Amino acid sequence: METEMDTSMNDVPSQASSSANADSQDTTDQILTQNPAAGTKPESEDNPTDTFSQCYCGKGRNLGTVELQCGYCYKWFHSECIGCYTAGPCIPFMTNYQFSCKQCSPNGLEYFNRKQASFTQICYTTIANLTNQARCKGEEKTLFSKEKEIIPFIEKQWENLTTMPRRIKTTWHTTVTKTLTKETELFTSSEVTIGDPHYGLVMADLTKVGPGYELLKQGSVLQAGQKTGSLVDSKGRGTKRKAPDSIQPVGSRLKRSDVNTMAKLAPHGYPLEHPFNKDGYRYILAESDPHAPNRQAFDESLDWAGKPIPGYLYRTFLGGEVLMALNDRAPQLKVSEDRLSVTGDKGYSLIRATHGVRRGAWYYEVLIEEMPADTASRIGWSQELGNLQAPVGYDKFSYSWRSRKGTKFHQSRGKHYSSSGYVEGDVIGFFIHLPEPEDIRKILPQTYKDRPLVKFKSHLYYEEKDQVTETEKSLKPIRGSQMIMYKNGVSQGIAFEDVYEGWYYPCISLYKNAKVTVNFGPDFKCAPQGLKGFKPMSDAASQTMIEYALADILYHVENEGKLPEF
Repeated sequence: METEMDTSMNDVPSQASSSANADSQDTTDQILTQNPAAGTKPESEDNPTDTFSQCYCGKGRNLGTVELQCGYCYKWFHSECIGCYTAGPCIPFMTNYQFSCKQCSPNGLEYFNRKQASFTQICYTTIANLTNQARCKGEEKTLFSKEKEIIPFIEKQWENLTTMPRRIKTTWHTTVTKTLTKETELFTSSEVTIGDPHYGLVMADLTKVGPGYELLKQGSVLQAGQKTGSLVDSKGRGTKRKAPDSIQPVGSRLKRSDVNTMAKLAPHGYPLEHPFNKDGYRYILAESDPHAPNRQAFDESLDWAGKPIPGYLYRTFLGGEVLMALNDRAPQLKVSEDRLSVTGDKGYSLIRATHGVRRGAWYYEVLIEEMPADTASRIGWSQELGNLQAPVGYDKFSYSWRSRKGTKFHQSRGKHYSSSGYVEGDVIGFFIHLPEPEDIRKILPQTYKDRPLVKFKSHLYYEEKDQVTETEKSLKPIRGSQMIMYKNGVSQGIAFEDVYEGWYYPCISLYKNAKVTVNFGPDFKCAPQGLKGFKPMSDAASQTMIEYALADILYHVENEGKLPEF
């Protein structure tokens, strides 16, 4: 079998480099509904409409019902008019969310994300609802008893107010008191009766109660010329916990260029502004883990303000679909909005999919959209440590099939594989079979809960340092494993056998301006002829969620009693 060294110019790595009294409570239940008919008065002098009030339906505000405010245009939208409104229980005057209307969204699709509310937000929304309730009765009441009205309201409406699990102990009553007393810019107080303090809103205009998008614009940035690969902000590397969020009423309208990170989220939920995996570091998007031990104590503690957030309180963000990764790619590669098409630029560089596999039989296909005469591609499978500024098959972590001459590559060594390569219009398929690991501990992915968290553009990421040299030395072949390539549904034979153990991701590398579109299934344009017992890569999304959940559970069990107390 002829061997050719991977030394051509095309194969050189590119250098471009988220209870009051019964009457009062009954009224509350009527108001707290997503039905607009349960709202307060129609538009009038008491319920004004301004330029920020127009919904898709052309009607103005309806205070007392669930309405969402767009972070771009600051217009208000009725919940029944919003197509993406599927976030479960919500409440009027809520502030713990991010929303972008379809008129302002860069991709024309709505985006809604309900956040976990802090106690400041819970108290603010509670008093706003109590104030609106009083106005519905014709009362000019602005102050409310903490023990007789505020606490009972929160107790009954807990699931509507926040995504936090309902508190078992009543220690949160003390947290409410501290919040109402400390946040003097938001809450006013009066103690008419000794021992029964009353609280109200400093800003009593309920039309101004919104999510306070200005507060979401704080975030870290990658410093220019930074070589370490770590993330840095003005207060030092790493992320630190802030004291509970404060609420700020809507002020001036944001400029489009100043819109916060929420508006720069794609429908799939991954930030469009994100750190790239490079310079020996990888960044894994993290989200709050509501099941983490000591989570309640941490949320209520004020002693940790200004200190690093323990990583175990978060978990790896996992998308619901298998797509091409935005962060795990060479920056020069252009990715389509649906994250299924990729266009090359200059020298070879690669992009991996969002989900990988460790065991089982899997398949995906790629349509060669554009491939001019002076372009090329190498497509196949890569582990997470495969070099991004090189073609697939450049190192020990990846295996590929090249368009030119049909050559297969691994460790920069090309060998004859198919009688011809593939060209524009061809649909090429990639099959991988990985036997069950002998070591059962290798079935689950590694959890990053023991890694440091860093902040970039208001989002948290686990920071993982690549250990390329050490990992290369520990690689062992998986006996019985194999990779088979397909051209327009026809097998080209076994390309690789006994591949190195690890997690393998669908991977694409392009030379110059070649363009391809990937299909992870389940419906394939050219189903692999004669191939049975495999799963489409699209199924890897649900399997990955299960595997990561088990890995996180094991981490918490193994570290029980060892994790920080708050």
